[in-house]
Amino acid sequence: MSTTAQPPQNQGSGGGSVPKAGMRKPVFVKVDQLKPGTNGHTLTVKVVSSTTVVQRKGNSNSHLGRGGGGQSLAECLVGDETGTILFTARNDQVDLMKPDTTVILRNAKIDMFKGAMRLAVDKWGRVEVTEPAEFVVKEDNNLSLVEYELANVVEE
Repeated sequence: MSTTAQPPQNQGSGGGSVPKAGMRKPVFVKVDQLKPGTNGHTLTVKVVSSTTVVQRKGNSNSHLGRGGGGQSLAECLVGDETGTILFTARNDQVDLMKPDTTVILRNAKIDMFKGAMRLAVDKWGRVEVTEPAEFVVKEDNNLSLVEYELANVVEE
């Protein structure tokens, strides 16, 4: 007879605020610490500029079973005192990303677009407008202007 070890079940201690499994305090990072292929970033940034790229209204996809609303996409230059990066805002996020607004990006990830880094927040993250930040954005260090080359690493 073989037995398989089961993880202990959390029976609830009847009080106290025990954080849920996987929940941890967010560690705020600076723009210049962002690297390709990383995710789970929380950062406070100011919106420098916002350019709407796609704006579709209406029910054009309803026959495909994708639901009703339109789709909006904006490229926003965001930054802090260490540098700037392009943030891709989608749908509801577009309305929040107004120039000179300070936002907290929670659970943000780095996407690569044409070899350059873009910051994005998908359905697992949040964009929150917050109090105006005190810092001055360092606009001469745009991480989205750095082109990365895909390299195959052979391990021996």
